[in-house]
Amino acid sequence: MIKVEHLRKVYRTGKEKVVALDDINLELAKGEFCCIVGASGSGKSTLLNQLAGLEKPSRGSVVIDGQDVSAMNENQLAIFRQQKLGFVFQSYNLLPTLTAVENVALPLMFKGVAKRKREKMALEQLKKMGLGKRGSHKPTQMSGGQQQRVGIARAFVGRPAVIFADEPTGNLDSHTTVQVMNAILKLIRENNITFVMVTHERDLAACADRIVTLRDGMVLHDERMEHPKTAYEVPEGEADADLNDASFESAPQAPAQADAPCAPPAEAVPAAAPKSAAAPADTAGIKAALRAALAPQSEKSENSTAKPQQAAENNTPKENTTHENEA
Repeated sequence: MIKVEHLRKVYRTGKEKVVALDDINLELAKGEFCCIVGASGSGKSTLLNQLAGLEKPSRGSVVIDGQDVSAMNENQLAIFRQQKLGFVFQSYNLLPTLTAVENVALPLMFKGVAKRKREKMALEQLKKMGLGKRGSHKPTQMSGGQQQRVGIARAFVGRPAVIFADEPTGNLDSHTTVQVMNAILKLIRENNITFVMVTHERDLAACADRIVTLRDGMVLHDERMEHPKTAYEVPEGEADADLNDASFESAPQAPAQADAPCAPPAEAVPAAAPKSAAAPADTAGIKAALRAALAPQSEKSENSTAKPQQAAENNTPKENTTHENEA
């Protein structure tokens, strides 16, 4: 599914250059769960960005499902990501003006799926994540763990061939981390999805089929796990929390915002029902909300819903996308 050959990435700042990745070679099979680990500055997130086509390599190639991602232009990359890739972000990257259903349905909008169908698919995916009763809630009405599960549902709703995750549990406590990782594990096994996760916590690699350890931009170890764990375990001494939010069922729902009423589930909306004044009325409205929410971040393609949070490689200078002049 993924083939990396002699991948090299060099960043330049003035006359200086830093080799972030040096001669990386990897092959990942379909349905494989690969965990990329290493200390801060080892090149983990840089490698993830290369695999996802978010940065161009200085040398070498990245081929996903038979297509050379490193040779594509921006428009080709945007279309390829819509069709083949999914992303789970450390900071959730949910649009605050949209409900959980609308956030999950967003990738389907860019694929041209009709509104009623995409919202139905989104609600079904939220139910798999134990968030069926949260479909009409906005990010501010949910906990961090619930927001991350919405982000996971968004990544999986389009059934991509490959999903990339950059520190997906970095903002979660240990107990919620177990919930989120087991939810991810269940979905990738059920759908035979190739899953590539970057983390600095080696404990999160317990269920991975493959563990790739980076150091100073090079592969230090490439281990195939013979007997990976089938599930993540709740920290010792803590009761197993209910992923289905049973406690929420008996609790009163948070009131809808006066200026932004939450939309009912898609299947309950009659064909001729009027649209909510506060909800995005059409594709253009959602695109505008998307641009407004992501404006402070680094440049992004208009055809892409979002890009993974830029690498936490603090020791790496700011990217210069000019390719290294290899003699």
